[in-house]
Amino acid sequence: MKKLNRELKITEDGSHTLFVPELNEHYHSTHGAIQEAMHVYINAGYNYCEKEVIHILEIGFGTGLNCFLTLLEAEKQNKQVVYHSIELYPINQDEIKHLNYTKQIPNSDVSIFEKLHRVEWNQEVKITDNFVLNKLQGDLREFNFPGKYDLVYFDAFAPDIQPTLWTEDVFGNIHQYLNSNAILTTYCTKGIVKQALRATGFKVKRLPGPPGKRQMLRTTKLDTNEAKNLL
Repeated sequence: MKKLNRELKITEDGSHTLFVPELNEHYHSTHGAIQEAMHVYINAGYNYCEKEVIHILEIGFGTGLNCFLTLLEAEKQNKQVVYHSIELYPINQDEIKHLNYTKQIPNSDVSIFEKLHRVEWNQEVKITDNFVLNKLQGDLREFNFPGKYDLVYFDAFAPDIQPTLWTEDVFGNIHQYLNSNAILTTYCTKGIVKQALRATGFKVKRLPGPPGKRQMLRTTKLDTNEAKNLL
């Protein structure tokens, strides 16, 4: 399996991201990694979902930031979360130990953050009483997911970098694993992405974006009749 070379970078809110020179791409917004994750995935996704028990699918485990922030919210709200995350290129232990998220996020525990990264791949592990994690190592384009989901964090590299991950085939595959009225949030608002989402049965809404970005997307899974009426 190909490995990515990565460099540690500081974003404008003081939190770390990783930079891939080969792709000329960062894992998070350079305007603020934590700010972006909170805005796009926690506030527009997790806090918008009204399910008592939330089953989440994350596309791109990456540094574990979205997962860690979700766990902290679940603990704060005493809410049950089952969190599945797919990643093809996991980061290594040396990269993990240098990430500064627990120093940037008040009342967070470095041992919990490290545990998210330390647990075995491809098996469900109870991290806390409220949070169950299953890290799935594999290729999004050819993956059969082991659950049904209420919320998707779509956090792959941008379409210009990984165009094969933002297609009708990929969104259509995800769609079949979603519960009724499931939500998908993403930072990307490109026309080809909106078109692919609509074509595979999602209602697409543009929202104000995080710092440095004008807009983001929040989509909702339509039932079969609703989807047909939009075609």
